[in-house]
Amino acid sequence: MNQYSNRREKVMKSLQTNAAVMLFSGRAPMRSEDEAYDFSVSRNFYYLTGLDREDMVLLMYTLDGVAREMLFILPYDEKLARWVGGRMSKEEASRISGIEDVEDVADMDGVVSSILNRSRRDSTFRFCFDFWHYSMDQSPTPAHIYAEKLKEKYPYLIMKDIYPVLTLLRLVKDEYEISCIRNAIHTTNLGIQQMMRASRPGIYEMQMEAVFDFVLKQSLCKETAFKTIAASGRRATVLHYSDNDQLMADGELFLCDLGATFAHYNADISRTFPVNRKFTPRQRELYEIVLNAQKIVEENAKVGVRLRDLNQMVIDYYRTELPKHGLNEDVSEYYFHSCSHHLGLDTHDCDGGLGAVLEAGNVITNEPGLYVAEEGIGIRIEDDLLITGTGAEVLSEEIIKDPDQIEMYMKGQQ
Repeated sequence: MNQYSNRREKVMKSLQTNAAVMLFSGRAPMRSEDEAYDFSVSRNFYYLTGLDREDMVLLMYTLDGVAREMLFILPYDEKLARWVGGRMSKEEASRISGIEDVEDVADMDGVVSSILNRSRRDSTFRFCFDFWHYSMDQSPTPAHIYAEKLKEKYPYLIMKDIYPVLTLLRLVKDEYEISCIRNAIHTTNLGIQQMMRASRPGIYEMQMEAVFDFVLKQSLCKETAFKTIAASGRRATVLHYSDNDQLMADGELFLCDLGATFAHYNADISRTFPVNRKFTPRQRELYEIVLNAQKIVEENAKVGVRLRDLNQMVIDYYRTELPKHGLNEDVSEYYFHSCSHHLGLDTHDCDGGLGAVLEAGNVITNEPGLYVAEEGIGIRIEDDLLITGTGAEVLSEEIIKDPDQIEMYMKGQQ
C-alpha cells in the first residue's frame, strides 16, 4: 500500500458510515483567445492520488460493507499527443496513485447512478465533495457543478463537505512531506543568497525577483509557492505588496517574502536586508527587535500551544519594547498580522484556525514583523518550523538572518 492508498483508507474510515467521496483534479481556466492559465492541481485531489493532471476524478465509496475506489481520466488521444503531448495512460495513473480501477471519464455518470440507486434504502448515506470556496463571488468549481447536477437528478441526496476530514489529515505531515518542504526551503535559500549578492542601489525590485526565479529554474523548480514579494523602502510596509516595479534606493531596506516548491510542497520564507549591503544604526535597532520576537515564537512553539497564543506573545513583547525605541503608538500601528500559519501543499495550508492546538507533525511559519511607514522601514523575518514532541525544529536554519552574517555575506566575505 503506497502513501496515497493509506491516506484514502483513513478518509473512508473516518466517515464511519456508507458514503461516497468525489474529488476533482481541476482544469486551468482560459486566459484569452486560445490561451489558458497554467494548470494548478487541486491540492486535496493531489494529496490522495499523487496525480497532477487535468480532468481527473477520484471516486471512493463504501456500500453494503464493500469499499471501492475508482479513478476516471480522459482517454488517450493520438492527434492531441502530436500537438501538446500525450495524456497519462491508465497504467501510469494506476501505478502512481495505487488505484487499480481506472476508467474513462465518460463512464463516470453511469457508475454514480448505480451507486445512488443502490444506496436509496440507506438513510445514513452521504455523498461528499470538496466544496472549497474562498469568496462568495468565486466561480463554481467542478465539485459545485457536479453536485448541483446530482441534486437536480436526486433531490433526496444528502451531501457533505469532506474538507474537515482532509484538514485533520493534512495538518500532520509525514516524513515524505517534511522532506519535500526541506527541499523547497533549500532551493529558496539558494535564491535568497543570489538576491543578497545581486542587491545594490539603482536596480529594480523586479530584477531582484528575476534573480530568484532564475535560481529556481536552474534548480529544476517549476513554480513559486506564491507571487513573490520584493519590496524596498516604504513599500516594504505594505504587507502583501507585489508590484515589484520600483527602483531600489541607497539607504533602504529590501524585504523579500517568497518560496520555492518541491512536489507541490511549499517553502515560505521572509528575509530583510540592506539594499547597499550595510544596515544603518536605526535599521539594525529595529531589526534586532523583530529577531528577538522571532526567537520568542521559536522557543514557545510546541505541542498544546495555539497560534493565537504565539501571536499574543509577540504583541506583549512589542508592547513593552517598542516605546523604548520611540515607537509610542499602539502595537497594531506597527504590527498588524499574525506571526504564524500552517504550511504544506498550500502556503496558507488548511488548518483549524488560530485557536487550533499545535500537535507533533505540524509545520508552521514564524514571521513577526515591524512596519514603520513614516521612517520607510518594513522588516519581516520568517522561518518555517516543524512541531516535534520536544518543541520546534527550525527547518530553514540554513538561511542566514543574523545582521552581521548578512552584511558579511552581501560583501562577499562569507
